Amino acid sequence: MLFISISIVILLVLLLISVPVASTIAGVGIIIGYFFSDFPIFEAVGEITWSASTDFLLLSIPFFVLLGEILLHLGIAKKIYFALYQWLSFLPGGLLHANIASSAIFSSISGSSVATAATITTVAMPQCEKYGYKSGFFAGTIAAGGTLGILIPPSINLIVYGFLTNTSIPKLFIAGLVPGILLALLFMGFVLIYSILKKDKKQVKINVSCGARFTALKDLLPIIILFILIMGSIYAGFATPTESAALGVVLTLIITYFYGLLNKEVIKKSIIGTMRTTGMIMFIIIAANFLNFVLVSIGLTDDLSSFIEELKISKYAMLAIITLLFIVLGLFIETLSLMVITIPIVAPVMIALGFDSVWFGIYLIILIEMALITPPVGLNLYVVQGIRNKGNISEVMKACIPFVLIMILMAILMVIFPQISLYLVQYV
Repeated sequence: MLFISISIVILLVLLLISVPVASTIAGVGIIIGYFFSDFPIFEAVGEITWSASTDFLLLSIPFFVLLGEILLHLGIAKKIYFALYQWLSFLPGGLLHANIASSAIFSSISGSSVATAATITTVAMPQCEKYGYKSGFFAGTIAAGGTLGILIPPSINLIVYGFLTNTSIPKLFIAGLVPGILLALLFMGFVLIYSILKKDKKQVKINVSCGARFTALKDLLPIIILFILIMGSIYAGFATPTESAALGVVLTLIITYFYGLLNKEVIKKSIIGTMRTTGMIMFIIIAANFLNFVLVSIGLTDDLSSFIEELKISKYAMLAIITLLFIVLGLFIETLSLMVITIPIVAPVMIALGFDSVWFGIYLIILIEMALITPPVGLNLYVVQGIRNKGNISEVMKACIPFVLIMILMAILMVIFPQISLYLVQYV
């Protein structure tokens, strides 16, 4: 277990001195590879970088990012929010349901939970003050709703997991659909019960006519069409995930044109945003792929599997340990970085123990979602509080605690009923 100890120490030291995550991962790979591997490690860097950066599957990432950037600069989030606000405001909790639903829908399409949290908060917070909602809990529902986007397809995080573990992306997408919707419904169910038990007399009831509700559907239509095109083209066998992402970008540009919003400024901002985000993601993925190669070349995965076998613990006990590990690491490391640091080590071991690769991917994503709303590094918390710009961030943190517990409940349900994620996979 010497390799594991050295890896952890080097990783922690580099992170503590604020070295960027991608550089940390690559640095750990080079140091371990240089001292413990028989491979010519510096020559391998170039070859692995080239093979990872030219993988056809990863081409889907800039397409999905570009799609999200275009939607972000169009104000589509505002249209989604107000359409859902008119359909869900009759429920106890009113706009809180619109916060969760609009955040979940927009983040799944945009590919960025943090960007979604920022956008929906900007749109929703004025309504919070207008209709007398408690600001802290209101903001907490947006932060929690934004986490759902990395589970509901199409998801960049699922693409990264599929790439790192050689798991089918279409199977991961379809496997994430039911858990994602179920988790959103559990969030909304909690809000419903909370609002009934703690009825706020200051909260103004919103009355919306049936005609206004059906008129608002036209604002949901672009997102519905996009989702059907992207997912439908994959499962109809018409396109690969990469090709469906490209189709999504083309359709988004067409929608933008018909809305009369297509201009140089939108295109310029979208392309710049895409380049920045894609560069960051690809640097991390390439570094993770290199570290994965090094760990396999030094036999760490085999050694770790043998060590676990010698411990003679059940696979569910090991799953409990991994769950606790991810919850703790999620307090300090953001989602994508947490994935690429841990998956090359954890996934092969858990799959060798008998867990389905697709099921384990969805399970991990649920655990990783928590990192977005757990301090001290919960990015959604800081983004929402920064735009809210009132009160204390502890109010948002406190509001997110029930949603973290619901995610833990969802993880338990996944273990007891694995078909929650695997039922639809058999039809792919």
